[in-house]
Amino acid sequence: MEKLRNSFRLIISCLLICCCFFTSANRIYADSKVTLNDQKKEIKRSLESLQDLDYQTWQIIVYPSSKESTNLILRIVGYPGSLRIDHPTSLIVNSGRKTWALKDISKNSKIDFETLNDSAAEFDLRTLIAELDKNRPLRISLPGLINDLPIPPYLVSEWRSLAELK
Repeated sequence: MEKLRNSFRLIISCLLICCCFFTSANRIYADSKVTLNDQKKEIKRSLESLQDLDYQTWQIIVYPSSKESTNLILRIVGYPGSLRIDHPTSLIVNSGRKTWALKDISKNSKIDFETLNDSAAEFDLRTLIAELDKNRPLRISLPGLINDLPIPPYLVSEWRSLAELK
């Protein structure tokens, strides 16, 4: 009789835990891919925090330059106060034998340049996305700051899907 009660308690506990996870799944998800811009319009974007080979953490944000555009902007943000990115500087992206030098557009950004702190930079992803035909891993470097930051294939896939949304 005691084994039956313990089994019953275990089954009920598991069911309650599962119910809690499934009923509040929408509130548990940490990173929504839809945000609102200044004009209260929804913008899909990609947001990920990654570590380079020197264990420095970087936030990688990719978003369209406007609601109607397929041109994507890559924003790299480091820990504020710990580094300074001199503008303009090109971002070097490698994938196998291919190499791209992405143009620094931080000063041309639609966001007021002063609102970007010294530890952030923006780059035009148009040429990279246009030439990528597969979701291959990428390695990015920013001379003097990022020696080697691996970008996993799932993130490249997310970026490519953002470019195809329009």
